[in-house]
Amino acid sequence: MALLNTYIFMTPEEYFNQMTPTVKKQYDALREFFHYGQKAEVVALKYGYTKASFYWMVHEFKTQLEHQGNDPFFQPRTLGRAPKERSSEIEQFILDLRKFNYSCDDIVIMGQSHGYDLKYNYVYTFLQKQGFAPLYRRSKKEKASLENPLEQAPRSMELENSAEQFNSGNVGILCFLPLIRNLGIDRAIIQSQYPGTSQTSTLASILAFLALKLSNVKRYSKDDLWCMDRGSGLFAGLNVLPKTAWFSSYSDRVSREMNLDFLQRLHKIWHSNGLLTDTWNLDFTTLPYWGDEEPMENNWSGKRGKALASMLAVLAESPDSGLIDYGDTTLVHENQDAVVLEFLDFYKKSTPRAELQYLVFDSKFTNYENLAKLDKKQVHFITIRRRGKNILEEIEAIPPKEWKQVRVDCAGGKKRNLKVNDRRIYLGGYGKEIRQIIIQSRGREKPALIITNDFTMKTTEVILKYCHRWLVEKTISEQIEFFHLNRLSSSMVIKVDFDLTMSILAYNLYRLFARESGKYANLTAPKIFEKLISNSGVVKVKEDVIEIIMKKKRSMPVLLSLLKKFDHLNYPWLHYKHLRFQGATTL
Repeated sequence: MALLNTYIFMTPEEYFNQMTPTVKKQYDALREFFHYGQKAEVVALKYGYTKASFYWMVHEFKTQLEHQGNDPFFQPRTLGRAPKERSSEIEQFILDLRKFNYSCDDIVIMGQSHGYDLKYNYVYTFLQKQGFAPLYRRSKKEKASLENPLEQAPRSMELENSAEQFNSGNVGILCFLPLIRNLGIDRAIIQSQYPGTSQTSTLASILAFLALKLSNVKRYSKDDLWCMDRGSGLFAGLNVLPKTAWFSSYSDRVSREMNLDFLQRLHKIWHSNGLLTDTWNLDFTTLPYWGDEEPMENNWSGKRGKALASMLAVLAESPDSGLIDYGDTTLVHENQDAVVLEFLDFYKKSTPRAELQYLVFDSKFTNYENLAKLDKKQVHFITIRRRGKNILEEIEAIPPKEWKQVRVDCAGGKKRNLKVNDRRIYLGGYGKEIRQIIIQSRGREKPALIITNDFTMKTTEVILKYCHRWLVEKTISEQIEFFHLNRLSSSMVIKVDFDLTMSILAYNLYRLFARESGKYANLTAPKIFEKLISNSGVVKVKEDVIEIIMKKKRSMPVLLSLLKKFDHLNYPWLHYKHLRFQGATTL
């Protein structure tokens, strides 16, 4: 029998004389024995006890009244949830953050990262009682510019294997973990040459960088909310992500050789999963630099329409899957013409039995001498010939009978008529004849000149193959906008080549995620982030499973269906637990 409310010491007869009877069996039995003086044998038989057990109950009852002074049967009840004690420290923590215009969700996330057991309803109710009005709708830029009144973020460390529950404003990036595990990207990171630190392993270090890339987190001078979000830390197997200074110091230890080795390991993964084809689109991109310390060459920036002090980078994209396989930011004007041969060496080293057949690139990508080297290596190329005054005069002199009409496929199932001239010409610098396809169409003042060393492919197929190269330009634009490749002036100083390598991995994960979704296969990374990834929720860490409960979104059924087939996977950096994704039952 429970010992509940404190009573003054009394005899059994006094207890039952002043108490209101209840329907409980023990209470009635003891009441008849002590209050009415019934014999123990009669009471025991009436209530179904043995004589010995009833005598033991009588003994226990007397002992509790004589020595404990507590009521064995009754406890006063209060309706509703028992109030929790809230320290003035927690309340001051909430007030300090709200004065800097942090939302209730942000306060909960930051509080939980500091060890406070905060819940959204408590924070909302407390602020309402303190007279704070609801925050107005703010832009992402305004939210990102908020000052942080906290002295420091929690220290990042390996995640402990213990049960817990926390809120996160960035649970969406956890949806990438099944892809990383299923493709073996985690093993590629562990086997790479990237270093670890005394506090974080190689895997945790690279996943920490990847978490920021996948989250569309811009690089600011101060540690933002991402530094305290438990969901972002969970992605890398940490309690929270490291601070800004850690990211800068880690990238200083990364060399070009490490990045190249990692790209080769990723290439083998893409190739073994049938994600690469025999054609590659190559293009340059300009990464502007606004500082004064480093001498930079001037490179043309198509986005800004002028030459800028910048770094020149190259990207290689597989047109069918949209994956970027190679990147390099170590180029200078002296060696940029040779980058096509460097990519060829990279491909053949990563895939000895390579199926590479076609390289497609712009007219300024390399020189005619290197085109001859590609031809000797039996690699087909498709590129554009530069148009000079003499060449335009030669085109005008071509007789009308040598032109023909071709019909090519366009986007949306439409067709387009083009006027073309397909002939062989001798190209100086190349050293022999080459195939030239001149294209004239409505909407273009000057004709386009495609040159290739493939003399067997149909004219329309050559044109379409080169047209697909324009997709890499769109990809580069997306990289710059979403993955922040042009922010070399950021105070979170990251080595550019390492930053590009992490962006390539993040971009490829978005492309693969889109392909897996089916419905959203053609969306760009920003749209995938907006529709599927950008979400908050609750994370429940249990003994053998981690439940991620995401807030309701219109696209949630598609997302849950995609992730369901990965339920069998476990994650070594999360203590071999399984991940279970589900939608919240409330808003």
